Amino acid sequence: MSSVPPTDLPQPPAPAAPAASHPGPAAPPVTAPTRPSGTAGIGLANLLLGAVAAAALTSSVLLWQKLSSIQEQLARQSADSGTLAIEARTIARQAEDQVRETAARLSVAEARVSEVALQRSQLEELMQSLSRSRDENLVVDIESAIRLAQQQAQLTGGLEPLVATLKTANQRIDRAAQPRLAPLQRAIARDLDRLTRATVTDTAGLLGRLDDLVRQVDELPVLNAVAQAPATRKAATPASSTGTAEDPAMPWWQAALQRSWEVVRDEARGLVRVSRIDQPEAILLAPEQTFFLRENLKLKLLNARLGVLARQFDSARADLTAATAALNKYFDPASRRTQNAATMLQQAQQHMKAAELPRLDETLSALATAAAGR
Repeated sequence: MSSVPPTDLPQPPAPAAPAASHPGPAAPPVTAPTRPSGTAGIGLANLLLGAVAAAALTSSVLLWQKLSSIQEQLARQSADSGTLAIEARTIARQAEDQVRETAARLSVAEARVSEVALQRSQLEELMQSLSRSRDENLVVDIESAIRLAQQQAQLTGGLEPLVATLKTANQRIDRAAQPRLAPLQRAIARDLDRLTRATVTDTAGLLGRLDDLVRQVDELPVLNAVAQAPATRKAATPASSTGTAEDPAMPWWQAALQRSWEVVRDEARGLVRVSRIDQPEAILLAPEQTFFLRENLKLKLLNARLGVLARQFDSARADLTAATAALNKYFDPASRRTQNAATMLQQAQQHMKAAELPRLDETLSALATAAAGR
């Protein structure tokens, strides 16, 4: 920045014009009076003007230097700004590239997420299908096991196969942990409680009683047996009514005579027998027919045994009823063996009345409902 020279500074006074020449003698030169105060003011003004000029010059130089430094700083800042702008454009370009790359990756990720969502939905459907098929297989297996246990229980006459199968089914349902099988589990629990409280006849014991009856048939006395009357009378008559008791002081010959007399008296009484005839067919039964009577009774008992083994209790009860009727009709009711046989027949009939196995209708209904998917 150039300094402008000051133009408004006071100028020095111009020299006075020479006086006009007059003819005549020359006048002596008039000396102008000196004014020392005005000259001092002018010098002071000049000095002041020089100082101002020097200050202005110095200020101009300083301003020029400052302006130069500012220009240099601006140039540096401009260069830095250009560099930063270039870097910013590079970074922006890189950011754009990254944005485009990120957008591409995001689109790929969205596509993969959609594929994963589709695969997840398919997997959930597959799991649900597998779960349903597993539940259906579980229901089918439980139903098959229960029906097989029913057949085993019918063959054996015991409740152990049914109880074990229901407990196993309950444990399998617990491991499956499916809410839709909760009604089936409750039905199994109720049937299991009913089975534990049920009373079923011991088939093995019943068959043993029938076998004992078959073996005792040959020893049962028939109603028209001749030799059974004295034995029955001796069993029914007390020992004191047969005669006087033997005296230890009695001679031996007198005691032998007394025993002989008692034997003759008993034989004489056995020659004539008076009895009440309630069953004429039993009294008129020929001795040869007794063998067939016993064999028919054995056949009825064996048929009843086969009916128990085949779980045909109606047929077995009918055979036992026929055997009881034949026993009461053709055999001596006063005999202890006949009474024991009749008691055993009555107990066998009572046991067969309670031999029906409990039905698992509630469990089977729940199984059908679960298999239908309701």
